[in-house]
Amino acid sequence: MDPYKRVNCFEIFGLDFMFDEQFRPYLIEVNTNPCLELPCPLLSRLLPAMLENSLRLVVDPLYLPPENFSQKKNQPSELCPLNNYELIFDEREETEMFEIIKKMQVVNVAGITDDAEAECE
Repeated sequence: MDPYKRVNCFEIFGLDFMFDEQFRPYLIEVNTNPCLELPCPLLSRLLPAMLENSLRLVVDPLYLPPENFSQKKNQPSELCPLNNYELIFDEREETEMFEIIKKMQVVNVAGITDDAEAECE
C-alpha cells in the first residue's frame, strides 16, 4: 500500500462502517489519521490493546531481546494475547494481480467494450 516501498514503517487505519436493516455492513470511509480517544469503556479496552499488539508485531521483530530475556515471555501467545490480526493484503503476493487490474483500467478508460475486458481475464 506504500507506493514508495519504504521499509520498517507501518500505518494504522480507521475504518468507519454503517449497517442497514438486514445488518449488511457498508464501508463509509477509511481514515489515515483515526481518532484514538477513549470515550467509553469498550474503546478504553480495545484501543490500547490494538496499539500494543500493533507495536509488538511491527517493532519487536526489529530488535533482538536482551541476553537474559525469558524465552517463556517470547511466546507469540504471551506477546499478543488479544491479537486477532489477519493478513488480508500482501503487496508482495498481489503485485501480479495489480498489474492485471491496472491494464484493465487502462482498457476501460480507452473506451474498449466489456467484451474486450472479458478477454483480458
